Amino acid sequence: MARASTSGETISISVVMVSWHSGPVLFESLNAALAAADVDEVILVNHGNPAVDVETLEALDTRETRLTLIHSGGNLGFSKGCNIGAKAARGTHLLFINPDAVLSPGTAQRMARTGAGLTMPWIVGARILDRDGHEQRGGRRGELSLASTFISFTGLSRLVPGWRDIHRENEPLPDRPAEMPCVSGAALMMSRAGFEQVGGFDERYFLHVEDVELCRRVRDAGGQVVFDPGAELVHYGSTSRASIFFVERHKFDGLIRYFWDYSGPLERVGVALAAPFVWLALMSRAALIARRR
Repeated sequence: MARASTSGETISISVVMVSWHSGPVLFESLNAALAAADVDEVILVNHGNPAVDVETLEALDTRETRLTLIHSGGNLGFSKGCNIGAKAARGTHLLFINPDAVLSPGTAQRMARTGAGLTMPWIVGARILDRDGHEQRGGRRGELSLASTFISFTGLSRLVPGWRDIHRENEPLPDRPAEMPCVSGAALMMSRAGFEQVGGFDERYFLHVEDVELCRRVRDAGGQVVFDPGAELVHYGSTSRASIFFVERHKFDGLIRYFWDYSGPLERVGVALAAPFVWLALMSRAALIARRR
């Protein structure tokens, strides 16, 4: 149900999820969102799941008046799925969460209240926890660049004073909402007006880096990107049945596209030279992960 924010604005919150072979945790994620008293509706964009899961989703959609199930007809990418879900949503606020993330009670309302005090267009990101309650990487990040990517991949931030890793989960937790260059798309809220102002997610980013790019556009538009340490959800991670090589390939595509989009002519020479090494690093990591599974 719609409710008033601290600014007196009447708000309603739509959770938007995009699923492609998400695994069993999808239903835990859906049930947590539907159980949240501060969530007015849940939009699930089904990019493709096993027939038995689709049957269960359709049964849940029939029972739950707050759930809207959209069959997209194929894997159209995370960004396009989010935009499809946002278009169907009726809320004044859009909360994008991963289908392997479980929303904590009160998190949606807290994020909306944090956003009420920010400059439009704004983004509020949550603290992403693993199953043991430890903060995962990605929830608060620095500026993405070729240099920061190199530092993060090589671990040089641990060796060279003054060289800061892009990931900030090991830094002291702020005691109040704090501005960050980037937060995670695993739990990202915007007002509908702000989302429409910046044009939503860039659909050229199929999977990965779309959240970084959206945060960049919000900041470039004069808005604020804020990490709220009191807004939490549990992110299972690695539950998708997608190949790790499929995931890392699209991460590579997203990184190179981002570097290219936000670089000048001279910097693009560096992007072109660095691309093979970024590819090698990502595929090597994918091979290591695949061997451990």
